[in-house]
Amino acid sequence: MDFSDLTKKLIEGNTRAAARLITFVENDIDAAEDIINIIYEKTGNAYILGITGAPGTGKSTFISRLIKIYVDLGKNVGIICVDPSSPLTGGALLGDRIRMKQHFSLNNVFIRSMANRGQLGGLARATEDVIKILDAYGCDIIIVETVGVGQSEVDIFKSAQTVVVLLVAGLGDDIQVIKAGIMEITDIFVVNKMDLSGADKKISDIMQMLEFRKNYKYESKNLSDKFAKINQWTPEITKVNSKTGENFDKLLELINKHKIFLKESGVISNYMKNRIKNETIQILKHKLTRT
Repeated sequence: MDFSDLTKKLIEGNTRAAARLITFVENDIDAAEDIINIIYEKTGNAYILGITGAPGTGKSTFISRLIKIYVDLGKNVGIICVDPSSPLTGGALLGDRIRMKQHFSLNNVFIRSMANRGQLGGLARATEDVIKILDAYGCDIIIVETVGVGQSEVDIFKSAQTVVVLLVAGLGDDIQVIKAGIMEITDIFVVNKMDLSGADKKISDIMQMLEFRKNYKYESKNLSDKFAKINQWTPEITKVNSKTGENFDKLLELINKHKIFLKESGVISNYMKNRIKNETIQILKHKLTRT
């Protein structure tokens, strides 16, 4: 199939073209390769923000608040919600899009739910390609929300420049998430529902874990350069109220602070190299399995 017309419309900001191309890359690996080859030179401009956390931490309300803030700042926002798969169709259950319905009518917001199809890591197979489509479409910020199942969320690191882990007071599961390996990829910890008792205790727990992490060393030969340099960045901690918007100004400051750090430290350059490397490996694996 010739995708030149659809990709041209995509780059011009056509929403229907974006939706159709996403459907192609979700369902057809060969089509995905053709589409990405055409639009690749138009990608690399969006900032990718990963959001993860245990069920019950209020990720959808949190992301809705972020959408409103970025829209008010004049940004074009893309949201990819990786939902659990329907056992009948393999499609996304669409719970997150239902909770974000107030943003559907906005011209500068594009929301897409995707099924993880049981894939470990919480990220759908085609997530990387969808990110590129939204990038070429003109999104300034792309928010990727993963399935909140805990231990397998580490794959979000491959897609996001800044990783935010959402926690909430009174929920023991989220601390288990940190212990399970999320600690190593987190850039900002956010305690949501800050009005609940125990929010400060949750922050104290995170600080203790970060103190332990200071003595943990990484071998760069086995991990990406971002992991190897991770001790240059001390994960930040803040608390917010997603319903009222309280303290989100502080959160945006921390996101921007990390963005500046990535650029000035050179980590962002290594991130891009590793991302290209991972994409190349995936393409080669696909070609080898077809032969």
